[in-house]
Amino acid sequence: MKRDLIKLYNLPTEIKFCKKCTVSNQRPRIIFDEDGVCSACNFAEYKRNKIDWKLREAELVELCDKHRKSNGEYDVIVPCSGGKDGGFVAHQLKYKYGMNPLAVTWAPLKASAIGRKNLDAFIASGFNHILGTPNPQVTKKLTHLSFKHLGDPFQPFIYGQTNFPMHMAVKHNVKLIMYGENGEVEYGGNMKNAFRPTRDIEDHDSHYFSGLPPEFWTEHGVSINDLKPFMAPKYEDIMNNKTEIHFLGYYKFWDPQENYYYCHEHTGFTSNTERSEGTYSKYASLDDEIDGFHYYLAYIKFGIGRTTSDTAHEIRDGKITREEGVALVKRYDHEPPKKYYKEFLEFCSITDEEVIEVIDSWRSDHIWKKENDEWKLKKAVWH
Repeated sequence: MKRDLIKLYNLPTEIKFCKKCTVSNQRPRIIFDEDGVCSACNFAEYKRNKIDWKLREAELVELCDKHRKSNGEYDVIVPCSGGKDGGFVAHQLKYKYGMNPLAVTWAPLKASAIGRKNLDAFIASGFNHILGTPNPQVTKKLTHLSFKHLGDPFQPFIYGQTNFPMHMAVKHNVKLIMYGENGEVEYGGNMKNAFRPTRDIEDHDSHYFSGLPPEFWTEHGVSINDLKPFMAPKYEDIMNNKTEIHFLGYYKFWDPQENYYYCHEHTGFTSNTERSEGTYSKYASLDDEIDGFHYYLAYIKFGIGRTTSDTAHEIRDGKITREEGVALVKRYDHEPPKKYYKEFLEFCSITDEEVIEVIDSWRSDHIWKKENDEWKLKKAVWH
């Protein structure tokens, strides 16, 4: 069944690329200005030149003082997989700002060896930690359904990753949840929260979920009881707890590469021995063997993959030039995940033929064309 991505994601039919970075207007919710520059690049320019970071840090100290507890109880929840970003947040809050964080991790769909190693090293560097692991059989079924019906096997992980910290906040009577960067403004998306430190609870559904109600899952054989761990706490419980979601990237200049160096020194984080499939980097999104399929499906659906995301941010951070970014996108963005392909088929209970059928069903006619039995982008950043 062919999917109507233009309608599903409200995509423009004319593809345009940012004049400063490598991202296109096919990224959902991104905004381009009249000069052809994306919202993420404009925000990067703003945060580099317009923000008084000493003043922002003073706001952070005030926030910590407001939530800090003196009775030994946790005073902040930090979602953390053991990677460079969550590790940076947790370590800074504990060792620089004197907070008592509870680090929480929603289990990967299929944990990688390097991911587990980094999580163990992070915990060993001095943190209390809770791992939320849902029923593996339910997770596999949700992953199978998400891949076939949403074109993204990561959806059940996103449910848990986003909702589990709120469950832990309510359970442990912690009002503050601190994330790293606000992905919507750092990578291009809804700019509603670009100039404030928080995110409304209501934004969870529109920014992170694909809008499927519980009825979709129950109609496909998943019971409400099985869905429960993936769902948010009751809204009234969140409100009664006075839960606040903040981003450290509002208070401190956010630089993913510098976070890597920081965590390599302070939390025992190590990069992979080889680059991640679909990109050139070795230190981002390492904890799940299914990661590559999430990014590759984004490439199929929107014509922009993992390398586009990495290069766009590094161009904004001044690490590489746009010319270098375009060359990297041309070299790696199209690369399909092969390393864990057999594991993916087994995990999703799906055949190779079904994978190809699902992937092709998400190729939009305004992005793709077929020449000599080979799929090609109609418009690429190097054209």
